[in-house]
Amino acid sequence: MNVLVIDVGGSSVKMLATGADDSRKFDSGPDLTPAELVRQVGELTADWKYSRITLGIPALIGPDGPEAEPGNLGDGWVGYDYEKAFGKPTRVVNDAAMQALGAYDGGRMLFLGLGTGLGSALVTDQVVVPLELGSLPFSREETMAERVGKDGLHLHGEDEWQHSVQMILKRLQAAFEADYIVLGGGNAKLVEPLPEHVRRGGNEDAFAGGFRLWEERVIPHDLPPAAAWRVVR
Repeated sequence: MNVLVIDVGGSSVKMLATGADDSRKFDSGPDLTPAELVRQVGELTADWKYSRITLGIPALIGPDGPEAEPGNLGDGWVGYDYEKAFGKPTRVVNDAAMQALGAYDGGRMLFLGLGTGLGSALVTDQVVVPLELGSLPFSREETMAERVGKDGLHLHGEDEWQHSVQMILKRLQAAFEADYIVLGGGNAKLVEPLPEHVRRGGNEDAFAGGFRLWEERVIPHDLPPAAAWRVVR
């Protein structure tokens, strides 16, 4: 089975197919609509052979796809027929959950994506649970996503941003009783020092998670429970 994994972010869209030597990407942003995504993906992957697609989107995902518009992209993601547009079986998943699945190596893991906003997911007891921790308050004036996302880094400066990230890591690890935390997103590389039980992930985790969603042991929760894993939506 050949799978194409599409990882949609706030600044770029990255793609990798089974057997491909290198990933490919194009710019994302507030003008990117799902129709434009399908067009550009089709053009840039025309020489790749794949029969299945995993699509990771930075949005709340339900059984029928996105349930809210991604805040940093164009409109039209809710209600769009991705499988019909791509012409291939397509599984749509929250981008943080996809990367968390690829990064997981046992125990109770909390994934935090430090990018445009704050992505998050929990993996435990053979279940992947997408979270929206970025909507939690950091202070009376800011949410966690506003504080440690891209805008918060630019507004407060790196020193204050580092302090905020370290505080959030400590609190969330205790709150979720996580054995470890994996940091993803473009700004994960800035976190220094890494606290105990915290490690960095990478783009390869998102691709690994996308491939795993089509393995027999990894299924969405609404399919027959014959595999070891399930993704809660």
